[in-house]
Amino acid sequence: MTQDTRMERMRAAFEAKLQPTELVLDDDSAAHAGHAGAASGGGHYNVRIVSLQFEGLKLVTRHRLVYDSVHDMMHKEIHALAITALAPSEV
Repeated sequence: MTQDTRMERMRAAFEAKLQPTELVLDDDSAAHAGHAGAASGGGHYNVRIVSLQFEGLKLVTRHRLVYDSVHDMMHKEIHALAITALAPSEV
C-alpha cells in the first residue's frame, strides 16, 4: 500500500466520522526515517481538524474521537499521529 493510499483512507475516515469543516493531513514519515515505528511500516502524520463535533468537548475527548476514527489503522499503518482538534468557534 502506498503512502498516498493510506492518507486517502485516513482522510476518508476523518470525513466520514467527524464531518470536518477543515481538514489538513500531512505525512511527516520522512523526518522519522530509521525510527522503530518507521521500521515496522507505520507512518508519522500530523492532522489539523476543525469539526462541530468538538464544540464544548475537552481536548482529551476530541483526541479520542480522532483516534477512534482511524483505530483500525493505528499501530499497523499509523505509528504516530499529532493532532490539532478545534471547534469552529476556536478558529
